[in-house]
Amino acid sequence: MIHGTHNALDDSRNKAIKIFINGILHPREEAKISVFDSGYLVGDGVWEAFRVHQGKMIFVHKHLDRLWQSAKVVGIAIPFSREELLQNIQTTLDANEMKDHIHVRVMLTRGIKKTPSQDPRLTISGPNLVIIAEHKAASPETKNKGITLFTSTFRRGSPDYLDPRLNCHSKLHEVQALMQALEAGADEALMLDIHGFVSTCNATNFFMVKNDEVWTSTGQYCMNGITRGNIISLCEQNNIVCKQKNYSLFDVYGADEAFVTGTFGGLTPVTKIDGKTIGDGKCGPVTERLSRLYQELVTKEIQFS
Repeated sequence: MIHGTHNALDDSRNKAIKIFINGILHPREEAKISVFDSGYLVGDGVWEAFRVHQGKMIFVHKHLDRLWQSAKVVGIAIPFSREELLQNIQTTLDANEMKDHIHVRVMLTRGIKKTPSQDPRLTISGPNLVIIAEHKAASPETKNKGITLFTSTFRRGSPDYLDPRLNCHSKLHEVQALMQALEAGADEALMLDIHGFVSTCNATNFFMVKNDEVWTSTGQYCMNGITRGNIISLCEQNNIVCKQKNYSLFDVYGADEAFVTGTFGGLTPVTKIDGKTIGDGKCGPVTERLSRLYQELVTKEIQFS
């Protein structure tokens, strides 16, 4: 089994799911989109992913805020309202009889091109909307075992050429970083910013703990993570010192604890970075406390959303 922050328990129900494409639900085996789609041709699209628990879409409005912002940044005019999108998502969930431990991915591309080209003026259709909902319960082994990281030579980009906060389909540099980490024998990649400070991971946000203080990057060069933001807020609300600052691998190697955050896995402890054991190589007390606080926040979201 592949080990990483997106480990999910096998679920045979996913073989027969229905996938939403532009208003129509298709069986998984028949869900297709044109090879002239701009997302396929040049990675021209934006996306969001969120969890569904007990029939509730968790932190969905924060995800929709990010989706609408990303679409505006790249100049994709969304031809439907938030309410219409939420209804389409609910239709997909209902058609698949999905209630709990569900992962939903919403993808929006610029549309179909007349010919292979990056020129948006050659788009001959409206945006394509795809909604994939799957039965995905996170594997408990990941949290129990933790993950290892390798620092990639691929950097998180500057905001003036590809802002890391943009949730777009263009993820090749992150794939390259992950490939480098896998070839080094690690589970996932740690990525630095253009100045050499610790930024984020290839698919999650990174935090370290030193002397009971939580450190994370400034946010200038890291993903605009919903879970990251929730953890920062939880620290503020529970008198846990959380510093958004520049720090280097020098600091990381001497950390007492480290963890990563993401929509799918929540908080996942990090046990080794570049072959160096972090703390005692196990989930530390601050990480455990924040994990409990995050689960309580999810429970409140279920109750009051």
